[in-house]
Amino acid sequence: MKRLIFLITFLVIIVSCKKENEHEKEISQIDIDITIERFDKLFSEASAAGLPNLKKAYPFMFSEKYSDSTWIARMNDTLQRELHKEVFKAFSNFEDVEDEIHQFYQHLKYYFPETRAPRIITSTSDVDYRNNVIVTDTIVLIALDTYLGKDHRFYEGIQKYLTQNFTKEQIVVGLAEAYGKKYVFQTERKTLLDEMIYAGKLLYFKDIMIPFKSDAEKIGYTQEHLDWSKANESYIWRYFIERELLYSTDSKLPGRFINPAPFSKFYLVEIDNESPGKIGQYIGWQIVKAYMKNNKVSLKELLSASPEDIFNNSKFKPNK
Repeated sequence: MKRLIFLITFLVIIVSCKKENEHEKEISQIDIDITIERFDKLFSEASAAGLPNLKKAYPFMFSEKYSDSTWIARMNDTLQRELHKEVFKAFSNFEDVEDEIHQFYQHLKYYFPETRAPRIITSTSDVDYRNNVIVTDTIVLIALDTYLGKDHRFYEGIQKYLTQNFTKEQIVVGLAEAYGKKYVFQTERKTLLDEMIYAGKLLYFKDIMIPFKSDAEKIGYTQEHLDWSKANESYIWRYFIERELLYSTDSKLPGRFINPAPFSKFYLVEIDNESPGKIGQYIGWQIVKAYMKNNKVSLKELLSASPEDIFNNSKFKPNK
């Protein structure tokens, strides 16, 4: 009997993998023209004489409240020149990033056929990592100076739990998250469960749009932190249930379990020292995965579903 069950399970996995491969093959054939405009390079190489042409080509990159003399001074500023030098060193070859971005837009167009390729423009932002990717209907801005590598000297003074994701591999992850926030609909986020499900939707959106990235990369964990989360899933869930946190509106809970942080705050020394931040995001992700596994629901339906509907119909059971 055990051998029969094993054989059936094995066959199911094989069939599932075959369907998934065929699905991805279909997506890979989608035609969408993606071009990366290296504004960062154009600006670093521009002269005062070339500024008018650059402003004409990229008017939205030059705020009208600043005079031309300000932009010329920026071109010649020693720190700015060093910044551009480091960006060019890290991104002299952009083909691997461009390929991932192209794959992302192929997936986006497959699930949202109305998608049109925007202008994708790379820039620098004085290491404004809170706005590393900005998405509008027609333009996407990517600040390359926020992806120079987790140990880059420009990031001294920024906490390690943040800089661990300041890498080239995270560019398409940041792009997918920015789009996810445009597509995920959730009217209110009052309770911890609301926050968890919202985060879970964003992470599931990444599952669909960037399947070529690892789970650790999608959530911004090290592999060790992801492994810890999987191993302690049952304990974390029990902690939330026993302390009746799911439906709590305590404003401190997002800071403890949702927002980026060096660790999650269980207020238990042996756990806090080992846990990654954002553990509520991780659990919300597992709930959303369970919901999609156990219900015939499209991606668009998921993105607009209420947290209560998702949770109540997920049949979620944590790993033991």
